Amino acid sequence: MFDLVAGFCHSQILMALVKFDIPAQLLNHDASVTQLAHRAKVPVERMKVLLDGGVALGLLRYRREQYGLSRRGAALAGVPGLQGMIRHHDVLYRDLSDPVAFFRGEVETELADFWPYVFGAGAARDPETARVYSDLMSDSQGLVAADTLSMVDLSGTRRLMDVGGGTGAFLAAVARTYPKIDLHLFDLPAVAPAARHRFDGMQESHRLTITPGSFRDDALPAGADIITLVRVLYDHADDTVMALLKSVFRSLPTGGRLIVSEPMTGNRAGDAYFALYCMAMRTGRARSASEIASLASAAGFDRIVIPRAPRPFVTSVVECVKSS
Repeated sequence: MFDLVAGFCHSQILMALVKFDIPAQLLNHDASVTQLAHRAKVPVERMKVLLDGGVALGLLRYRREQYGLSRRGAALAGVPGLQGMIRHHDVLYRDLSDPVAFFRGEVETELADFWPYVFGAGAARDPETARVYSDLMSDSQGLVAADTLSMVDLSGTRRLMDVGGGTGAFLAAVARTYPKIDLHLFDLPAVAPAARHRFDGMQESHRLTITPGSFRDDALPAGADIITLVRVLYDHADDTVMALLKSVFRSLPTGGRLIVSEPMTGNRAGDAYFALYCMAMRTGRARSASEIASLASAAGFDRIVIPRAPRPFVTSVVECVKSS
């Protein structure tokens, strides 16, 4: 029970460790509290409290007057994008500082300004805004792509279109796994150059078609037999999601498949983190797999499958077919 009460302090310890870059400093060798305090410009006695907190959380270990990474801490340092997400969580924590007002809907949350792209293409015309968001998402997309591709079989696919695919991180993973699939990216104009640059670096540009546009305002191109929505739906309200699913349905041929991959509720990460994060964004919401399946069914899809997710805190999948 006390661990629950101490949860907020736990999160602050985690954020401080990341912002002081402690995991990266300890990745290859241990260090003393004096060394770490000097690098961070923190008094030694205060750095010791922080490091001992990291030990209590199982992120650090202490041996022979040296601090090092535990196995969990090494995972924190090695998971792409995880530290980037933690670094910007002070915005979420400020939004949650008055939880009563937050749950009553009385807080003008900062996260809504942090991710303005969710309010439409007009809010994301600034290339720097698009770059910050896309970099943060693409850094962690490797895990999402790996788990998604472990749950679905794309064998026999002729063309796959990723809607809202950002800088093309998911499509790059598909390209490496399925060398014969033609790839199509549909997203805002501001992120298209980064996607092209990614595929140029892979020497796979001949396989990639990019159509700039906003799914809020523009019809989706036809021609794909699979359309993927990777970490897209939970950014948006139900009416936007339904309109998008109907647009996907119209774009697909008979027999075409829709694959939705994103964190979903019904597990600890979805219910205790993503649900609150989406609420703070003031536009979307985290949904269960069954809710997404119901929305897809209402849009016309059937033969809906919900594979068992190996790591629900990374992503879950709903797959469905346009039978007619």
